[in-house]
Amino acid sequence: MAAYAGQPAPPRRRGRTPMIAALIVVLVLAVVAGTGYYLLGQDDEPNPTVVSAPTQDPPAPTAASDDSTASPTANSSTDPRFVQQGQCVRNEASAGSKPKLLITDCAPSTYEVLRRVDGTTSGEKDAEAKCARVDGYTNWYFYDSELDSLDFVLCLKRRD
Repeated sequence: MAAYAGQPAPPRRRGRTPMIAALIVVLVLAVVAGTGYYLLGQDDEPNPTVVSAPTQDPPAPTAASDDSTASPTANSSTDPRFVQQGQCVRNEASAGSKPKLLITDCAPSTYEVLRRVDGTTSGEKDAEAKCARVDGYTNWYFYDSELDSLDFVLCLKRRD
């Protein structure tokens, strides 16, 4: 038997190369478009640095009483960071908790600021040494910030 001369040739099979190339092009375009969208959505100016009160709570040292120290509050009119010599502070914290000083009118059971010493404070011994030179002090308080220029010591006298 003779072979049929008109037998069709099998269809040419295309490789996967064109499909893979097309997929790669689409992915690259998607990445470029996404990156461009992200970059165009950003501000040209950097975000400003926000400076806030130190987050580290000051230690609670005292010479005679557990309630004479505190951490700053948000209200600047009562914030102990702004107290001056001659003003008074009170402790709003409950017994056994971190002290919370607030500037207040001078009255019994408040603490009068006999001296305020601004500047770098190295800790309890430094605060006690600074107040040792103040006649009549009964308690001391120091605030130690990450920024040494914000440190201060209060030499206090409890008002009965």
